[in-house]
Amino acid sequence: MAEKETAASGSIWYHITELRSRLLKAVIALAITSAVSFYLGERLIYLLVQPLGGIDKVQSIEVTENIGVFMRVSLLSGFILGFPFILYQLLAFVLPGLTSRERKWLLWSIPFATILFVCGVAFSYFFMLPTAVTFLVSFMGIPNTPRLSNYINFVTSLLFWSGVSFEMPLLVFILAKLRFVTGRILLRYWRVAIVLIAILAAFISPTVDPINMVILMAPLIFLYFLSVLMAFIAVPKKDNTTALSAKKTTRKRWFARRKA
Repeated sequence: MAEKETAASGSIWYHITELRSRLLKAVIALAITSAVSFYLGERLIYLLVQPLGGIDKVQSIEVTENIGVFMRVSLLSGFILGFPFILYQLLAFVLPGLTSRERKWLLWSIPFATILFVCGVAFSYFFMLPTAVTFLVSFMGIPNTPRLSNYINFVTSLLFWSGVSFEMPLLVFILAKLRFVTGRILLRYWRVAIVLIAILAAFISPTVDPINMVILMAPLIFLYFLSVLMAFIAVPKKDNTTALSAKKTTRKRWFARRKA
């Protein structure tokens, strides 16, 4: 009994040490990409204010406002640049508990996750942001000169959450591969999904007008039904009926392999 407890304790300590090592590598990668972003920080700020009409369309009031905005943009862009490597380190901790086929799907998901995130950011920047900024600045015809910090916080939040939203098809595909969801269940609850998408769009949308909300909802609804298709592709029809029943087995197998 004492030997088993010692072995279990050693196994837990090994996993904690491995996780700490993975997190340390992720932090180092984030520091490197943030350093690169510091070099590009000023150019990125000028790029972010382009939908508003240029840097002369914003104002800075507080003494530390400019440097605060610079730090926010640099750190956020550093995280986006380092996202593929950070994601790999997190997945590398999970891989020993998966089969070789599941490992392949997870590793292939890293570049696709990056591409989808960039697509979400690009969609928000080129389509949503110009419409939203025009509406907000010209509302009621009152002259409006936004504060730099307020505008950058607004833009970076919109771009980031739009990028995260575009990860939905890939996330569903992985969950279907791991037998946590099925395409049939997702298709059955499509009405509930649309209501949730409307709530998410209202949260992400920078304005309260229905036009911007619909602009954001349209691609999210498309992504949801694309996710349903990805779930059907991930699990063949003959395996779809047994996917959820295998969920507990999958979890037990993962923990067993992590202990091995």
